[in-house]
Amino acid sequence: MGRYQLSANDLQFAREFLASPIGYHSPGLQRVLNRMRGADWAFKYVLVVERRHARWRLGRMPLKRGSAIEMVEDVVYTDLLEAERDIFRRRWKDLTARPLDLGSDDAA
Repeated sequence: MGRYQLSANDLQFAREFLASPIGYHSPGLQRVLNRMRGADWAFKYVLVVERRHARWRLGRMPLKRGSAIEMVEDVVYTDLLEAERDIFRRRWKDLTARPLDLGSDDAA
């Protein structure tokens, strides 16, 4: 059985996440997040805390447990919600091979 694949039908869940990245998620959004956070990636995006509650960097966890996290150059966040939104967009692009485009609604 193949893994769930993201499609244009999931754009409603992308809007939901971008509007509220933290907190309760609908079952549809949770399904999308489960796919994005699944175990079959060569790497996973992670936030690395540089200053508690103030500054985060984007990293990629390697496939092999115990290996060093690879830091993504020049990606620094000072807003946790924006960091979560950025990672969501990156995962969307990685899974669909297209950037997340919500038209004018992408202002979240």
